[in-house]
Amino acid sequence: MKTQFILSILCAGGLLVAPASAADPVEVRVDLAHPKIPAQKQYKTYLKVGLVGLQQKEKPARPPVNVTIVLDRSGSMSGPKMEHARQAAVEALQRLGGDDIVSVVTFDDGAESVVPATKMTNRDDIVAAIQKITPRGRTALFAGVSRAAEELRKFKTPQMVNRIVLLSDGMANIGPSSADEMGRYGVSLAKESISVTTLGLGLDYNEKLLAQLAQHSDGNHAFIKEPGELAAVFTEEFGDILSVVAQEMQVKITCPEGVRPVRVLGRDASIRGSTVEVAMNQLRAGQEKYVLLEVDVPAGTGSVPQLIGDVEVSYRRNDASAPKQVVAHSLATRVTDDRAVEFSASTPILVEVAKQIGVEKQMIAVKLTDEGKTKEAEKVFLENAGTLQMLGQKYRSPDLYIQGNANVTLGLNTTSSSWQTYRNAGQTMANLTMTQNGSANNASNVNDLNGGQAVNVPSLENMFNRPSQPSELNIKLGAPPATIIMSMPQSSSGTIILKSSGGR
Repeated sequence: MKTQFILSILCAGGLLVAPASAADPVEVRVDLAHPKIPAQKQYKTYLKVGLVGLQQKEKPARPPVNVTIVLDRSGSMSGPKMEHARQAAVEALQRLGGDDIVSVVTFDDGAESVVPATKMTNRDDIVAAIQKITPRGRTALFAGVSRAAEELRKFKTPQMVNRIVLLSDGMANIGPSSADEMGRYGVSLAKESISVTTLGLGLDYNEKLLAQLAQHSDGNHAFIKEPGELAAVFTEEFGDILSVVAQEMQVKITCPEGVRPVRVLGRDASIRGSTVEVAMNQLRAGQEKYVLLEVDVPAGTGSVPQLIGDVEVSYRRNDASAPKQVVAHSLATRVTDDRAVEFSASTPILVEVAKQIGVEKQMIAVKLTDEGKTKEAEKVFLENAGTLQMLGQKYRSPDLYIQGNANVTLGLNTTSSSWQTYRNAGQTMANLTMTQNGSANNASNVNDLNGGQAVNVPSLENMFNRPSQPSELNIKLGAPPATIIMSMPQSSSGTIILKSSGGR
């Protein structure tokens, strides 16, 4: 049975916290970008539903994990790549315990279960099998992922965290090899509560294919330039796996008559009439994953609160067999003063909106570059950069400056010899924004895209310098502001924080 907590709150009110079990690992937040909306005219705003994985004061027993490491052993993995891959896999496995399940799959011309799914009590045998892996053949990537899923299913239970960690340095050249096919397969795995982390090594892997597989399974994606970085990335990934607090997250938003759901930013979503449904896979402690819904709200009267949407959220704790459910009703207040509308705006939500729309434009520009339309791509990149920098100044958001900086570098390097490095770094950053899967590895991507020609993020005593603007493009990059204090914006007063109550 579902444990249900029902609460109806006027979003325009103050910060509200519902009573909850102290041991519950998930906090549900329902918020509006504009808790106050104009009376007597149509208005666009955003409804955000966030799930936050809480750090527990008393460290609970973690759930067992069921993980498959998938290693590309094609010929291009020869030398330091394979040496570091073996070492990274072995080091990461040291974090697992005797109740955890591990399997190791390799792929070249086909797929092979080098270590069939087994408990980590066989540690020495597992390490020995990994050390024997040598490069050969071509790249049957889809076969490798499929075999990995088969190994996971042997021991898969709802109480386990089920994850595939895939490393590849090349292009899939045997079997299904398109990004769309991999994306669809990622969706199907997510429905089984299996997420896929993809690690792209070097400059020759299919970034789009690996990113789509990770994104659609709600997994992580990392771009690794040098083999020596593998150990740190593997270690971080296994730390992520071991800190998962909830799975099988579902968000359903039902808008009333007249309120039109337009789109969900950054995530796969089903929109049927007035009903929006989004699934998310795994949530770790310290992480927030969210659904950001754009809505068109019709004109109304100033005296009647406007229902924006009925929200249902469900998730399953690792130690529970059935999901919990949280229900809320998101309302806005009608006002006649447009200044009151803007004053009520939630800066953190508007920053997330800007990030997601910035990612959409970046994706368009990358596609244009891939098609050889470099001038058109350059224009989109730099226009996007200018907007992000302007909004970064308006909202005092370092994240938006960094994202804008990345687009500057991308825009000025579409024909350079460094394009593939910048492309992989930029697209990895975009994937992390869409899925809210943070990664320490992202620091290297930021460094790649925020040095040299890019704008520096302003600090308390530091102005920033703009890159030179191509003369043939009539584009205004963000103007240098006066000294900016880098204080992060406070939460708006319209947030609802909910936790499900009751037992497990």
